[in-house]
Amino acid sequence: MTTRSPIVSVLGHVDHGKSSILDSIRGSSIVKTEAGAITQAIGASIIPMDVIKQKCGSLLETMKIKFTIPGILFIDTPGHAAFTTLRKRGGNLADIAVLVIDINEGFKPQTIEAIEILRALKTPFIIAANKMDLIPGYNKKKDYLIPDIKSQDSNVQTEIDKKIYELVGQLHERFGIVSERFDRVESYTKQVAIIPCSATQKIGLSELLMVLAGLAQKYLEENLKIDVSGFTKGTILEVKEEKGLGTTIDVIIYDGTLKVNDTIVIGSLDEPKVTKVRALFEPKPLTEMRDKKGKFYSVKEVFAATGVKISSPDFEDVIAGMPIVSCNPENIEKAKEIVQKEVKEVIIETEKSGIVIKADTIGSLEAMIQILKGKKISIRKASIGNITKKDYADAESNYEKDPLKAVILGFNISDEADVCSTIVKVLVRDVIYKLIDDFEEWQALTKKSQEAKKLEAVVRPCKLEILPNCIFRQNNPCIVGVDVVTGVVKVGTPLTKNGSALTIIKSMQCDKENVKCAEKGKQLAISLPNVTAGRQIFEHDILYSDVSEEDFRKLKKLTEFLTKDEISVLKEIAEIKRKNNPVWGV
Repeated sequence: MTTRSPIVSVLGHVDHGKSSILDSIRGSSIVKTEAGAITQAIGASIIPMDVIKQKCGSLLETMKIKFTIPGILFIDTPGHAAFTTLRKRGGNLADIAVLVIDINEGFKPQTIEAIEILRALKTPFIIAANKMDLIPGYNKKKDYLIPDIKSQDSNVQTEIDKKIYELVGQLHERFGIVSERFDRVESYTKQVAIIPCSATQKIGLSELLMVLAGLAQKYLEENLKIDVSGFTKGTILEVKEEKGLGTTIDVIIYDGTLKVNDTIVIGSLDEPKVTKVRALFEPKPLTEMRDKKGKFYSVKEVFAATGVKISSPDFEDVIAGMPIVSCNPENIEKAKEIVQKEVKEVIIETEKSGIVIKADTIGSLEAMIQILKGKKISIRKASIGNITKKDYADAESNYEKDPLKAVILGFNISDEADVCSTIVKVLVRDVIYKLIDDFEEWQALTKKSQEAKKLEAVVRPCKLEILPNCIFRQNNPCIVGVDVVTGVVKVGTPLTKNGSALTIIKSMQCDKENVKCAEKGKQLAISLPNVTAGRQIFEHDILYSDVSEEDFRKLKKLTEFLTKDEISVLKEIAEIKRKNNPVWGV
């Protein structure tokens, strides 16, 4: 057994400096060392431990840790795509993550997205508070971060602290996460470390490497033990068309060794794919990883942890995020079981009830599942790929029992079903937390609409007072002027006086115009059949809507949709009714 490099993913909002930090780490580490000290792999950069020691200098000595990790492997594909794509059995492939936040801008949509995903997948992380150099008055004076901050003018020091504690406050308020500037952290298991830095001024990067190396060595060492001579385990980062090679896959290898001509088995939604490695490629030294011109050279074998481009004649229909293992030809069936078990850990085929969710990769699907489960949202089906007619049918089957679950959520995919459904709600986004926010907002609005319809079917509580000198006709029908004291009165509302049924409102006029309803504060004339003014009703009489016991019980369940005044009047009506029947409405 040997110890591999910890795999570190870098996440953050667009333009907050993810790529700049990685470029600065690579560039500043290569200077004054032999060419190629930084090994570039597909979608990754490997910083050897001797380079980290050289870069960090005396900083590492203060940690008093004996380092056995060979270095740090940074996943350097921009954005969240790599993080949500890359997974291994039981969770995310990244051992630790760096969340990059612009210290001047603070939290942005993708920052929140990243934290939601990190928490859902239980990935430890630290924060690089980048762009410290843009704080007014800041001038780099020292090579190391803390001496440099202490050398700044007092107003600059105060502003740096203020910016950091704004992040601390936001983390705690929104997520309940306890954090602190890295040199003030008391417990790295209980607090998230914040390292202020500047990619352009190359300040704070040594401290970033120090904290990453220290955390990996102290808390993750057991997780990094691998058998380099064993079979390969990896995850597909991207599927690409390469000129002269056809379809290739970029893979992050996290265990074992992979050689040319090895048999590999790749996970799938259906039957796993079995093929042979025709060729392995790595980038040429010091080339830009994201250069589409493809400056690669052929290698015979690669060891974990690293990234590699694999060429094979049989990569059609391969999906990013799927697991890959190598095996002997006689162990193919066992390898198939291993990869499909890993896929089925995430894919949900049929739960009894719940929403349908789709995503672009198995890793992002897992992130969605974890976040939704954390919010107690049930899932009927979870799979990868674009939305199909079958997804609509699955979602529609929820409608009769619970219309609020007749929903399809899609992350980073499209709706190809061409179905016009008035029953199924489809929401598609490229930001997971926005997608879930949209869903929760739709559910709340739909629920409110449904409850409002229920209110239309019951007699709502209202209270009227017959105005003095406003008896316009005594009977056939009786027409009187009233003041709406509380609630909303409608045509057809039954009325009661002293708990006894009186009549119904046949019609209403306000300012000589016929109206269907009138709310609190309005004065209007109402037409009342089968009563006589001066006999059953009089000036200053208080009349209530005649709420039945059945409607009363329904209204008690719908109080969130009633005003405080309506709830108060409902209690008055119940008290009046209970004078004749003590158990009325109970």
